[in-house]
Amino acid sequence: MRVKRAGIGTKLLVLVLLVAGVIALLSMRGQLMAAQEQRDELAQQVQAQQEENAALTDDIQHSSDPNYLADIARAMLGLVEPDEIRFVDTSK
Repeated sequence: MRVKRAGIGTKLLVLVLLVAGVIALLSMRGQLMAAQEQRDELAQQVQAQQEENAALTDDIQHSSDPNYLADIARAMLGLVEPDEIRFVDTSK
């Protein structure tokens, strides 16, 4: 039994298909890496948003607590109760 050898046209076609396949794989690898970077960035954004949501939920749950409201008034607005004295450190 004699095996027929492939002609030059067949070899050229196989080479072209092989090159096209390699180029397609390299292109896919680039797209995959870009998608992974985007996924990581979005995961960080999700984590930050979840932390902010937890803080807001805590604020909502304590919104009727008078001590919590007084602490906010002191910290953010600089307010004091009538019997309180506020000391400011000017040495810094």
